[in-house]
Amino acid sequence: MKAKELVDMDADELAGKLAEAKEELFNLRFQNVTGQLDNPNRLREVRRDIARVLTAIRQRELDGEAGPAAVATVRPAARRRLGRRRGQSPVDS
Repeated sequence: MKAKELVDMDADELAGKLAEAKEELFNLRFQNVTGQLDNPNRLREVRRDIARVLTAIRQRELDGEAGPAAVATVRPAARRRLGRRRGQSPVDS
């Protein structure tokens, strides 16, 4: 997927593309753990695709163009990761 392709998509299409990529990444990780993954480079490609979609969503959010569906798929996971470091439990922070 190219970044130029993402520019032409609306917020709902970006949210759908993000969901598809995350599902594919989950399946690839599962295949990797079970030893069934044929192309390990695909993991890297999908992670980068997810990053591209998230970047496009964030750019639209900063420009004031993001729809509520795209923002809702990004925000909860981002909040969960903040503030946690190795060796700390969520209760310690």
